[in-house]
Amino acid sequence: MMKRMLVAVLALGLAAACTPEADDAEEAPVSQSVAAPTPDDVVVRINAEQNGQTVNVAVNQRFAIELVGVPTAGYVWTPAQLPAFVTRAGEAQGNTVPEQSQPGYTGGNHWEVLMFSATAAGTGEIVIEQRRPWETNEPASDTFRVTIVAQ
Repeated sequence: MMKRMLVAVLALGLAAACTPEADDAEEAPVSQSVAAPTPDDVVVRINAEQNGQTVNVAVNQRFAIELVGVPTAGYVWTPAQLPAFVTRAGEAQGNTVPEQSQPGYTGGNHWEVLMFSATAAGTGEIVIEQRRPWETNEPASDTFRVTIVAQ
């Protein structure tokens, strides 16, 4: 029994010694990201990196908030707070990686694009929460905030 264990340990050590160094190893291909499916007529595009920031928009100009969600697990981004001068102006969803278009691909993150329009001048905060709609007593799994200044 001891001899078998020793042979196994030596075999693993030899295999590790024959493994190419990370610098010599061929790199695996990296998936290219797919851009958010925001319509071309949307001038201002707000993304997750702008969480907590202030963004200027023009009155009557459609703007979009592009967030990645997990709708396949039930988690969707939903406005929890909108200023009185901001109205909904559409939505779009789409893949985040090309592989999601292949047959048999399941799950994964997806783009959720929420579009709005400022109907008047003003300053106010948009709060968008990610949650499962049926879990009404649970806190949001994530929150996105942006202050909109419409002129």
